[in-house]
Amino acid sequence: MSVKKAVVLLSGGLDSATVLALAKAEGYECHALSVAYGQRHSAELVAAVRLAEQLGAASHKHIQVNLDAIGGSALTDLSIAVPETQTTGIPVTYVPARNTMFLALALGQAEVVGARTLFIGVNAVDYSGYPDCRPAFIEAFQHLASVATKAGIEGMGFEVRTPLISMSKAEIIRKGVALGVDFAETVSCYQADTEGRACGRCDSCRIRSEGFATVGLPDPTRYR
Repeated sequence: MSVKKAVVLLSGGLDSATVLALAKAEGYECHALSVAYGQRHSAELVAAVRLAEQLGAASHKHIQVNLDAIGGSALTDLSIAVPETQTTGIPVTYVPARNTMFLALALGQAEVVGARTLFIGVNAVDYSGYPDCRPAFIEAFQHLASVATKAGIEGMGFEVRTPLISMSKAEIIRKGVALGVDFAETVSCYQADTEGRACGRCDSCRIRSEGFATVGLPDPTRYR
């Protein structure tokens, strides 16, 4: 029998760890992909290494793309402060073209390893309003994949899976716990320190903390 393969984007955060566990539970041979894109800290990438091993990824590739050379986001430009209170509109933590780039890299890897499925942990419920986390973006990219690749035009199309896109953070946490994800190993904070400890004030920390509170589980996050 042929093995079904998938490329799973793995940031080292709570959502992507859950997605990797989901893909593994569905019987995929998972090829994890982490991207150093010039973000404020590398703690999440260190966490991704641990998670890929713990969750049974068949391989784990790291790619570096310096979006900090473009800037325009609090996550890639140290001169822009990470908001520590709720803001309106699309926040300055939005990284221009980040998920487009992530999926393009995952698509390239998928074509090379013979995978036809890409997994990404985007969420359109408990998120910060990023345009590249919406179903419309995913649908557009899937169409792109069908016309931009050798495999696509030869009829071996790609599927972009977003299993978390309509789930609340609490639902994601419940699913991850059921799949055995150790959330203490994940790093979600936008401005974690070198040891991976969270600030407890940014949007990502707030949404994560509220999720654990809703589920009624102790928050395993390490805070500064």
